[in-house]
Parts: sequence; C-alpha cells; structure tokens
Amino acid sequence: MNGILNLYKPSGITSHSAVAAVKRLFGAQKAGHCGTLDPMAAGVLPVMLGSAVKLSEYLVEHDKRYRASILLGVRTDTQDVTGTVTAKYEGPLPGVAAVRQAASRFVGRIRQTPPMYSALKRDGKKLVDLARSGIEIERESREVTIHAIDVSARNGEIFLDVCCARGTYIRTLCDDIGELLGCHACMQALERTAVGRFTKDDAHTLEQLRELDENARAAVLIPTENCLDFPTLSLPPFRERLFRSGCEIYASDLPGQTLRDGMLYKVCGTDGFFAVGRAGIFPGKNETCEPGLAVKMVKFFG
Repeated sequence: MNGILNLYKPSGITSHSAVAAVKRLFGAQKAGHCGTLDPMAAGVLPVMLGSAVKLSEYLVEHDKRYRASILLGVRTDTQDVTGTVTAKYEGPLPGVAAVRQAASRFVGRIRQTPPMYSALKRDGKKLVDLARSGIEIERESREVTIHAIDVSARNGEIFLDVCCARGTYIRTLCDDIGELLGCHACMQALERTAVGRFTKDDAHTLEQLRELDENARAAVLIPTENCLDFPTLSLPPFRERLFRSGCEIYASDLPGQTLRDGMLYKVCGTDGFFAVGRAGIFPGKNETCEPGLAVKMVKFFG
C-alpha cells in the first residue's frame, strides 16, 4: 500500500488518530500526514502510506484553503470557542462590511504570533502542553503569507474563506481581526477545504473507507508520482542500474532529454517511477573529463 489518501478528517478527533485509523484500514506499515488539523477542525488531511511517507518534504509547502466561522464579541485563551473566555465586548457588534474591511488588512505578507495552544515546540515541549499546565512563554512573531480572504454571511453567521501559505493560524487571524475591530473575536468552527491539489470534493471519509473492500480501498490511493510536480526523466536499463547504485547520470548520456541545474526530477525506469533526482554539476566521469551536468538520486521510492 504505497500512495496518498485524500482523507476528510471529521471534527472531534486528532490528526494522529485519523492517520492511525487509516493505517489500520489499509494494513500499511508506515503512515504519516501533511499539515496537522486541530481536533475541532474538519477537512482535507492528505495521508501518506508506505513509501509515500517520503513525500512529506515536497508536500508541506503547498498552499491551503480554509473556511472559518468567526464569532465576534468574545476572546478566549485558545482563540477558539473551546477555550476559556478572557474578554467580552458589550457594545454593538460590527457588520459583515466592517469585518470584510478589517480582513483585507491581513492579506499579503503579515506577521503572526503563534498561539500558546499549538503544536509548536520550545525546548522539546509542545506549547499546548505548557499552556495546559498554566505556563505561558514569550513567542516571537513570524512572517506568514495570506493570499486572499473572502468574507461572507449566512443566517447571521460570518465566514472567512482564506487561501494561505503554510504556517498560518486561522484562529490567530480571527483573534487579530477582532482586536483590529475593537470588539474581540474567536474562531467558532474551521474546515480545511484544500491542501494544494487535494480538495474537499475529492476527499474520502473514514466511514466511506470502512464500507469499501480491500481492492476498492486500494483504488482510491493516488500514486506517489502523481503528487510530484516535477518533470519526468526516463532512464534506459543500463543507466537505471547505475543510478540505483548511487551513480550520477550525465546529460551527455541522456540523448533527447534535457537537464536543468538545480531542478528536481521524477526518475522512471523499466517499471516506472522509482526515485527523485536532482540535477547539478558533478566532477567528470573520469580524471580526463571536465565537470558536467548530471542527475543524482536524492530520494528512493523503490
């Protein structure tokens, strides 16, 4: 079982629990996920199975989309409705137009202070564990990127549809918008609707997976190579054997194929995709040869 599962995590369970359930269902030896979702949050959670766990470093940079419900007039220690209320606003609450105007101030490269109730670590300890012990430590703000925020209202509830880069805390965004408006705010609900190419519309729930037989479950896995946005490099059998042995393969030995210095490639052989390689300048094939452009393995997938 090697590949990526586009899982729709329900609210109420941790990302770790969701991955463990998937691992059992597929009988996979290894499993991991990209981008933790808080227990209260639902939505897209890409789960890597088998050798696909090696994809993690290539997937974590994907942009994400969220739909959050923002509750005005209340501030909590967790920045969401699960926390203890620390402040209330008693005056008239701003409308959706004011929220939209305030939210626009947070589009672009901004600085955010990570919340105490987060999985970030300090000296090997998660901030959330320190917070639950009543300990609060100073956190440095850091730069995050928010590409767009769309504000809408339905049945008196205000929603933020956010497209952002990794590392953005939507809870903190809600809290910051509330402070800018001067009325406090916290996050009431959160759904992640997309992680890169993985979208809510294509995601599978745990309930759906449990109803499938083994073959049908295997069929919903996305092949590892389909999740890599790298050009494909095909090696003939002899060059494939050398590459698998750790040798670099020079551009001069790959007629009809072009290498670009520094670029990553999906490397394919007789049986298809098996590795990721990076092109670069390497010493010549022997002492009489000049250094040349070649590709060398950086990640083996089998």
